[in-house]
Amino acid sequence: MGDQIRVVVWGTGNMGRAAIRAVDAHPELVLEGVIVANPDKVGRDAGDLGRLGRTLGVAATTDIDAVLAAGPDAVVYTASGDLRPEEAGADVARALRGGAVVVTPSIYQMYDHRSAPPEVRDPLAAAALEGGAALFVSGVDPGWANDILPVLATGLAGTLDEIRCQEIFDYSTYDQPDVVRFLVGMGQPMEDEPLMVAPTMPTMVWGDQIRLIARALDVEVTEIREVVERRPLESTITNVMGEFLAGTQGALRFELQGIVDGRPRIVIEHVTRIHPSCARDWPLPPDDVEGAHRVIIEGRPRIEITVEATDEGGNRAAGGNATAIGRLVNAIPWLRNADPGLYDALEVPLLPAVGRLGTGHA
Repeated sequence: MGDQIRVVVWGTGNMGRAAIRAVDAHPELVLEGVIVANPDKVGRDAGDLGRLGRTLGVAATTDIDAVLAAGPDAVVYTASGDLRPEEAGADVARALRGGAVVVTPSIYQMYDHRSAPPEVRDPLAAAALEGGAALFVSGVDPGWANDILPVLATGLAGTLDEIRCQEIFDYSTYDQPDVVRFLVGMGQPMEDEPLMVAPTMPTMVWGDQIRLIARALDVEVTEIREVVERRPLESTITNVMGEFLAGTQGALRFELQGIVDGRPRIVIEHVTRIHPSCARDWPLPPDDVEGAHRVIIEGRPRIEITVEATDEGGNRAAGGNATAIGRLVNAIPWLRNADPGLYDALEVPLLPAVGRLGTGHA
């Protein structure tokens, strides 16, 4: 175990649970600590929090100072940055200054660090250099479906007219009411504008992924356009997050269009519902259940790749979280050997799961 990389998971929500499992499964990593914000989780074993069905001998704590003082080699930061971006940035900088590699999906503006606002990028870059550590930010919706997967798919193409990355998702089983109701706007009055699609917000969150694809293809995006559609619920529905009333928002669709040579050429599209009955004329997942990620390459040949990931008993929201966090956790050994600094999805290779074939329950 002495040669293993000592890892801390900071945050144990939907992403953090998956992070605990991913660290536990990786033969080069060992879980050393778990940081939580909820006092009800203090003292609980990481295996319990990660829904592993067994204990790991690591108890959750709110004592950030003590965990970081132990000098972990890496931190998987999964605490939410949606509604607390400044606090998330400060937490990540603190871990970097202590010498830990940090991987995180929580700081959207750092997906393409070259175009990040200086006030966001510069403190993180300085912290990485001070601590001699590396930072890799990726993972929203999940990141690989909007950057590395479409880039790899273009390598199969002849002519290339448009790249479209879709997330098609039913939020019924996604037990994150603050995000679903107040960020996405599900169940809110139609006259209210959801924060997620307020003007410039989609570009702030997903624009970097368009820029990453453009950089990989060596093309110039001259403009990013935002197109938004919303639909109300036709009847009241109830799910794990409670009641959603008829007439309130039941479906949301938006496109982020990267304009190249005057036309939308790189498009990130989200189709989200709170119930399968909403907006049936919009794109649907292959089996009409929960959701999927899809990459469509318009050209010759036309290429369409649909990815359906499940975890935690077949839940596709959990599957998406697990693949996003898997990309980050699997990058930790590579980042430990990289020069200090900031890294993005085009710089960090997609690494195979060496040593893990046959390690599941099948």
